[in-house]
Amino acid sequence: MSQYGPKSDINKAGWEEAEFPALCNTCLGPNPFVRMQKQAFGKECKICTRPFTIFTWCPGQGMRYKKTEICQTCAKVKNVCQTCLLDLQYGLPVQVRDAALGSKVKAPSSDINREYFAQNMDGKLEGSQSLVSTSLGREESAGKEILKKLARSDPYYKRNRPHLCSFYAKGGCNRGDACPFTHELPKTNELSKQNLQDRYYGQNDPVARKIMRTYTADTALAPPDDHEITSLFLTSLPPTAAEESVRAAFTPSAQATIRSVVVVPASKVAFVNFRDRKAAELAAEGITVSGGLEVDGSRVGVKWGRSKPKKGVAGAAAGSKAVAA
Repeated sequence: MSQYGPKSDINKAGWEEAEFPALCNTCLGPNPFVRMQKQAFGKECKICTRPFTIFTWCPGQGMRYKKTEICQTCAKVKNVCQTCLLDLQYGLPVQVRDAALGSKVKAPSSDINREYFAQNMDGKLEGSQSLVSTSLGREESAGKEILKKLARSDPYYKRNRPHLCSFYAKGGCNRGDACPFTHELPKTNELSKQNLQDRYYGQNDPVARKIMRTYTADTALAPPDDHEITSLFLTSLPPTAAEESVRAAFTPSAQATIRSVVVVPASKVAFVNFRDRKAAELAAEGITVSGGLEVDGSRVGVKWGRSKPKKGVAGAAAGSKAVAA
């Protein structure tokens, strides 16, 4: 490269140059002879904001053109696709994978640290495909089995369909069958509000919440009908269990929502009270996807707490017993 190229500028030293993107089978498409357009430093990464080489291609006939959204450094840190930001091995959201495997790989979300973190990761990732893939073999097999059950066996090419036609939604599209967009009315639900930042960092991802909620519904940790229950009941605790070790057993996001922990050493049980019902459900979903909960290295039982008896009903029952006596 010439001495006057982009790398000669100290401010451009961290810019990424790549020959081929890191993509999942779904985004790449079924065509083995796909043609791509490459543009060096054509866009800034939506995570670290550094310029990187973008690729544009059409996955197949009747599908929309797709492009890379994040740089390869950020993709390797989380082992995700550069376009859809789903895990390359299981095809699941980062939030589901991290909950099942107990992954500790984190990336800063502040503007001050993101670029500095990405530049440091360039050196660590040399000769390695991902920071996550090197640690997958050391995770317990229960989490892997759960991910295999949740993962799709074949690529889901419906995700590459054209976007919805805005003119059709307003009733004004006159192209008919020649319109390159999908003629369907938009649906407003929890999946209609998604963004790449939440998908990448594995927080508040609606797709992950739906997968975890569906899996939780098929297990013993299905949330009870009484929405006033905001606590989890832990059983078979080890003798060394204390409030600090019980808190540490939960994920960092769940620890921030814990209101109190009550440990009963004589019965080897504990009550974990959360701030609200939503926080308790997210903690239960994380426990289910991760294959259980461990306190001080011992597997413990997890159940939902019971409803508190209403004062009016309790008082009426006590009064009826007094009359009967």
